[in-house]
Amino acid sequence: MIPQSEAELADLLATASAPMQIRGGGTRSLFPAGGAVLETRGLTGVTLYEPAALTLVVQAGTPLAQIRSLLAAERQRLPFDPPDFAALQGRSGLSTIGGVAALNASGPGRLQAGACRDCLIGLRFVDGTGRVVKNGGRVMKNVTGYDLVKLLAGSEGRLGVITELSFRLQPLPETEVTLVLEGIPACDQAAVMARALTSPWDLSGAASDPAAGRVWLRLEGFDEQTRYRSAKLRERLAHGDVTLMEGAASAALWADIRDLAPLSGAEAVIRHSARPSHLPGLLEVIAQTAPAQVLSDLGGGWLSVGCRAADAPALLRALQARAAVEGGHARLLKAPSDLPEGLALRQPEDPVTARLSAAIAAKYDPKGLFSPDTPPQKA
Repeated sequence: MIPQSEAELADLLATASAPMQIRGGGTRSLFPAGGAVLETRGLTGVTLYEPAALTLVVQAGTPLAQIRSLLAAERQRLPFDPPDFAALQGRSGLSTIGGVAALNASGPGRLQAGACRDCLIGLRFVDGTGRVVKNGGRVMKNVTGYDLVKLLAGSEGRLGVITELSFRLQPLPETEVTLVLEGIPACDQAAVMARALTSPWDLSGAASDPAAGRVWLRLEGFDEQTRYRSAKLRERLAHGDVTLMEGAASAALWADIRDLAPLSGAEAVIRHSARPSHLPGLLEVIAQTAPAQVLSDLGGGWLSVGCRAADAPALLRALQARAAVEGGHARLLKAPSDLPEGLALRQPEDPVTARLSAAIAAKYDPKGLFSPDTPPQKA
């Protein structure tokens, strides 16, 4: 099923009675739910783009790459650095902007600009009864009712099919530089990043490779003030082994961090929400559980773990147990289909949150048409 308009989609869902799987570019779902496939690629194109007002209204099936190209021509961007996991997942599809919003997918830019849901100023979606719902606005000065926008961002299609999205944009910075700090033990990296993040020098990225002893700190802005800030930050950190990456080299580095390129060869990938102060404890949990490769994007609030498929269940359970105590959540991003029955792919909800989630889902999807990925069950 590939509806070509919101009205066609509404008619389809109004008469549907069996579960279905919603697919954008097919680059983000882990194990697609059963049932008929409903693709959003017929809902494509830019509805409104006002560079002077820094606003974009776009159909949900529009490829992310197309949007990036459009905005780059006007020296603008989506502020939250949306990741593209097609290469990580080994998928040939094109990531869509609807899929980005459905997972609230955000990258290193989240540190400075907020997550995807914070940059959304409005959306339209069709719920499980075929009702068209509009929330927010198309330009920032007319925005009202943020709550439903934030509810849909990250709902993973559980409440309906997003058809249109309105974003606030950000100008591309004149200059981008990255301080690369070498020789920092994994146990000290959190403290180094915290010292940088609490400085007045306005970082737009903070990440590390614990095994390599390397920390990356990104600053963006006008050329002169960015160089001044980077020099002051270097003085604050007082670390001897520091190099400076600029321009295209810096941009390529952060694109790899955003898309988890260093973990693309791993059989399984787990992502854990994390504060910088959580890093030492999480690294200890991982080391005690199984061999793994770790990439931290603590400015974006994430710790990503690549491991063997056989070790993924134990690592996932260990990280979910830690999250249940410290807060946050751990989930699988990449894994083979032969996982143990009953493994929670996402952080299990506490009883109160689970009841609220079920009540909201019953309101917007009373027929049970939509459901998140679940691991295939063994016969």
